[in-house]
Amino acid sequence: MRLVVALGGNALLERDERPDAVIQRRHVRQAAAALAPLAAAHQIVLCHGNGPQVGLLALESQADTSLSRPYPLDVLVAQTQGMIGYWLVQELGNAGVARRAACVLSQTLVDPDDPAFGHPTKFIGASYDQDQARALAARLGWAVAADGPRWRRVVASPRPLGLVEIETVRSLADAGALVVCGGGGGVPVIRSETGELTGVEAVVDKDLTAAELAITLKADRLLVLTDVPAIIRGYGTPDARPIQAIDTDALSAMTFPAGSMGPKVQACVRFVRATGQPAAIGALTDAVGILAGRAGTTINPAG
Repeated sequence: MRLVVALGGNALLERDERPDAVIQRRHVRQAAAALAPLAAAHQIVLCHGNGPQVGLLALESQADTSLSRPYPLDVLVAQTQGMIGYWLVQELGNAGVARRAACVLSQTLVDPDDPAFGHPTKFIGASYDQDQARALAARLGWAVAADGPRWRRVVASPRPLGLVEIETVRSLADAGALVVCGGGGGVPVIRSETGELTGVEAVVDKDLTAAELAITLKADRLLVLTDVPAIIRGYGTPDARPIQAIDTDALSAMTFPAGSMGPKVQACVRFVRATGQPAAIGALTDAVGILAGRAGTTINPAG
């Protein structure tokens, strides 16, 4: 089968961990080990998140007194694509994946009039207590929001319209390669009336980009692998319980946080409705079981 796999940025750096390279590299090695059995049996197109990583780079850039202004988010997304893509390709090889692997630096087209530019929802960077977050917001001009019991910076997350490099990705995938692309949702760009591309200040959601990729590439499955075991009904309540399987209509009737589980659900629903193929959400460590329907949450077509 052809699988499009969306790997969460928080799966590469757990909440409140120090963002040291050695720590992230260890998580990438664990991710590669979890993905290796899938890659041995199936052709994979792999997208990865970058929320913690791009937030760290943004904070470092903001604090660098040698710069007249911080680097824009589109440039920082490109930097994370190179760093995480390099780690993933190398560690997949170290994990014994025999398929050729390639990382494609990817640009994602967005609409300059997307209302998301006025309503930031995408979490990036470290988490803080509420007072810390509000102080940083006042000093650095951030927008911040609650992410569970902690607070984080939020930025604009416009809807992806497609990858500029989609034909390159398609050619590599059709040749049987394992392709890492759309990292961090892809570098957000807009196209002018004359065809010129320009980066914009945003971070595209990697799950929504993965769904667009999966639809365009006619994937057999979309797997969203993260740091939670499944979609949880009644999350945060005493009645919380995982959902093993659900159809798109029932899932669409439920409400999820915009900055975390919401885009994952939206991505899966879009893929299933567009293709008639199942999607699934679950923990990276359960990747093989999620594909087989033994773990995570499988989203099926309605009816």
